[in-house]
Amino acid sequence: MDKDLIHVLEKIANGIEESNDILNRIATHYDGVVPVMTRNAKRVEEAHEELEDNRSDLDKSWGIGLSNIMKPQEN
Repeated sequence: MDKDLIHVLEKIANGIEESNDILNRIATHYDGVVPVMTRNAKRVEEAHEELEDNRSDLDKSWGIGLSNIMKPQEN
């Protein structure tokens, strides 16, 4: 009986260690990916704001970009 209990407890301990290893790999991946994604999202937002700031007065007064006028329209 004691041997069975010891065996079960060892399996539980090994499972916990394996789970910790997996979680550490996930955390490492997350720490490597999320800052890059955040930085890229900020760059896209800044580029979009810059484009909005550089629109011509005519574009602003019409409320749309003149480039939108030339786009094909769906029927």
